[in-house]
Parts: sequence; C-alpha cells; structure tokens
Amino acid sequence: MSRLDEIRLMAKVARMYYDQGIRQQEITERLNIHQSKVSRMLKRAREANIVRISVATPAGFFPDLEDALESRFQLKEAVVIDSDGEEERVVRDLGAASAFYVETTIKPEMVLGISSWSRSLFSMVDAMHPSTAGIGGKVVQILGGVGNASTQYQAMLLAQRMAGLIGASPVLLQAPGVVGSAQARAVLVKDAAVEEAAKLFGKLDLALVGIGSLEPSSLLASSGNIFSVEERRQLRRSGAVGDICFQFIDKQGRQIQSPLMKRVIGIDLTTLKSAPRVVGIAGGDAKVPAIIAALKGKWINVLITDRRTAERLISNAS
Repeated sequence: MSRLDEIRLMAKVARMYYDQGIRQQEITERLNIHQSKVSRMLKRAREANIVRISVATPAGFFPDLEDALESRFQLKEAVVIDSDGEEERVVRDLGAASAFYVETTIKPEMVLGISSWSRSLFSMVDAMHPSTAGIGGKVVQILGGVGNASTQYQAMLLAQRMAGLIGASPVLLQAPGVVGSAQARAVLVKDAAVEEAAKLFGKLDLALVGIGSLEPSSLLASSGNIFSVEERRQLRRSGAVGDICFQFIDKQGRQIQSPLMKRVIGIDLTTLKSAPRVVGIAGGDAKVPAIIAALKGKWINVLITDRRTAERLISNAS
C-alpha cells in the first residue's frame, strides 16, 4: 500500500469512527481489515493530526483552576464551583458540590468522618439524596457536637443524618467540642460514648472537614463551642490564622502549640492527616488565609471551594 493510499484509508477509518459513530467491529467488517489494524489506524490518525480531539468545557466549570490548585498544593483533587460571592450562596453551592462529591465517591463499608459546626457541612447533608452507597459502613463524628440548646440538636444529628442518607451506621461523639478546662476534657474522653468514636479516628477512609477562620461564624458563636475574645487574641499572637476541628494553625500550616488545645474534644491533626482522603470544604474571602494554611500544612488533600476563592488561593500562595 502506498503512503497516499494508507493516509486515505486512515482518514476513511477515522471518519467512520468519529464522524459517523460506527463501531470498530463494524468498520472491520465493512472494509474487510483486521480490527487491530483499525485500532492502529485510529491511533496513527491522532498522531498525524488527521484527528484532533478537544474537550469543550461548559460555562461555569473551571478545570484550569482545578489543575492549578492540584499542581500548586499537591492535591489529590480540587473541585471549583461557580458562585456569585455572596456568603449564603457560596455556602449553599459548596454544600451541593460536596454532596455530589460524597455521593459519587463513597463505597460500601467505608468509615467516614465528619466534623461539626461547619455551615458548609450542614448544607452538604441537606443537599444529599438517599442511597445505599455506604451500606455496611460508619459515619463518625470527629469533633464534639454538644452545644447550646438552640444549636446542639442540629450538630449532634449531623453524623446521624448523613449515615441515614447513605445506609451507614452513625457513631456520635457525645461531648462538647470545647470544654472549660483540660481536667474536664480528661474526664470526658474516658466516657464510653466518646471512646467509641475516638477508636475509629485512626480508621477513617474519608474525612469531611470545614476550615475555620480565627473569628467564629455566627453558627459557631451561637453554639458555645468557642474560645473567649482574650483566648482568640492569644491564639492570634501565637500566629494562628484558622483551624480545622478546633486545631489552630499558622499561616505556614504549622500547628499552634497552645494549652487551649488541651480543652478540645475531637480528632487531632496528625490522626486526621493519616486518612487517605481529607476533604476540606470552604470558601469566601474571610477564609482565604486559613485555607492557604491548611493547604501549606497538607492537612487536607482534597479541596472543594468557589471560583473567587480559588483565584485568590493561587495568587496569594507565595
């Protein structure tokens, strides 16, 4: 076969396969050539630029930003959503994207950890659809959820609600996230219900966490699970810019060494980091320093955020 004839046949095969949607087996039968030859021709057609495949990205999707985040911070995955920047809208959109992420990645018998006191996580659970994708697994509360009467019902049932939606069993951490003293914490962590949850912290397959700024959200402030104004000033003087599960970190992602951390009932960052996937869900201008710190410290390896925040993370992460 001459070079010209070979190119003609290559173009014909490519046109049949890509333009007309004819399967390789049928091309083999129509042209009376071996299927392996069809496969080789399709590959060579791409190499010779006879076939050029491009992916048209729909409006509202940001693969370049996702790629940049993954490359810059060595993330397993970044999900960037389109949102208008208004805080409540961002929270709702992050929740919907996180719900889809969970629904499409969980498997039976997985152990999932979920933090408390994150509006994005509440929004995520609100957006989830019932399924049996996590059947045989567990959803573990990894930060104390007991708080003031006006908010504790919602937070305490967050893990329970999520478990019910995916067919898993809930394991609740029935204690406050922050207690009054290290002595009080020492007593509470010996409680059987707290120990049951804590034993699973090192067995998580997937952890879902919010990323907090130094100033508490309205939800967190109303829960009672916060440090005082003076204690937050102390944390700021120590270099804190934000927290994950009430474990505070500085702008380089280093954990703040403070006696205040001995009053927190929940997972520690080293144990959290040992989970194969730690998904941070956060967005908005106020969260940027805390998110950068979480990324620099590699405390999370999956990030779900909004477009504006993603752009600031990339431009400010020097």
